[in-house]
Amino acid sequence: MSMSRELEAHLGQEILESERLRMAILAALFALLTLVFPLFAALFHEEYRVTFASRGMLWTAMTISGALVAYEMLARRLLPIFARRGGTAVVVLRYWNAFLETSVPSLLIWMAGRNVEAQFVLGGPAVLLYAVFIVLSTLRLEARISIFTGLVAAAEFAILSFHYDAPRGLTLMKALLLVLAGVAAGFVAAELRRRIAKAFHALRERERVMSAFGQQVSPQVAEAILRQGAGIASRRGFVCVMFMDIRNFTPLAESRSPEEIVALQNDVFGIAIEVINRHRGVINQFLGDGFMATFGAPLSTGEECRDAVAAGRELVERIRQVEIGVGLHAGDAVSGNIGSAERKQYSVTGTVVILASRIEQLNKQFGSRLLVSREVLERAGERGAGAMPLGPIHVKGHAAPIEVYRLA
Repeated sequence: MSMSRELEAHLGQEILESERLRMAILAALFALLTLVFPLFAALFHEEYRVTFASRGMLWTAMTISGALVAYEMLARRLLPIFARRGGTAVVVLRYWNAFLETSVPSLLIWMAGRNVEAQFVLGGPAVLLYAVFIVLSTLRLEARISIFTGLVAAAEFAILSFHYDAPRGLTLMKALLLVLAGVAAGFVAAELRRRIAKAFHALRERERVMSAFGQQVSPQVAEAILRQGAGIASRRGFVCVMFMDIRNFTPLAESRSPEEIVALQNDVFGIAIEVINRHRGVINQFLGDGFMATFGAPLSTGEECRDAVAAGRELVERIRQVEIGVGLHAGDAVSGNIGSAERKQYSVTGTVVILASRIEQLNKQFGSRLLVSREVLERAGERGAGAMPLGPIHVKGHAAPIEVYRLA
């Protein structure tokens, strides 16, 4: 699904939930009014006689308010059904619903106007309901409907005012204010919609960054990466690099089916991912029969070598299905995203990477499973206890010998 269609679906769901919230608020409001009418009559008897000239009018107002509660609750229940059907009918229904709701104050004004002076009715509490409907129209998340609500309120108020011979100048001013309120509500609705879209894009960007790193990093490291931003600039810093290799992988692959080899790799790498993540490392690349991991990039912890040695020891202890070799070396390297706009990969480059790979290969020569350089051992602290020195060793592609130690 394209980003635009995903956004459209997301906005549709948000509009649905927001509409249902608006309807619930209106239902609660009308239910409250149903209780307020008789309470008003009991507490303010004189005002009651002025506002409701007959008991029948009071019951009529309560009946209308109760009917509106039922209407809003029914509409709230039916809305998801109509939303699933989609199409023009839903748009028409939303405008029709806005028209009906906004006409409620007009109906109350007309009822009261039959028994009460026009000046009192047009300045009474029923008129304030127009503002309530306009404000709540922002929850429709559709600017045009909010403006439509303001226009309906202004038009109906103006018609009623002219009918009752209210001063035209004052009427037009109030009608204009209702229109402006609708425009303001439309602006708020549009801004809410824009912010929802922005939050959606931010969520997708977050998912994209997480997808770019996949299962390479722990949740803690991933969160820190997200705080830095999706584009991770290249930087030079101290890292500890780990290479792990499955011993005798070629003859192992020849003696098993492809499905068995894949299952074996999944078991081994599943353990490796969990261990590396927990020790704050990053698996940069799987190499078929092994992988490369780094500690200290993209985030420096100050305990890169301690974490790497602890991870190496655990890998040796937990991976029993096959024989493995692990090599560690530490030093300065350049890390960051490399590639094009279409595809990028987080990478660590430098001599430290090459030497870590060479140290791992020495496991074959010494029959060991975990070898580390002096640079790693010096920073590993108590986690490097029990190291056996193997002496300065010349490795391919490096002029100076490397002091290597055996940990397992």
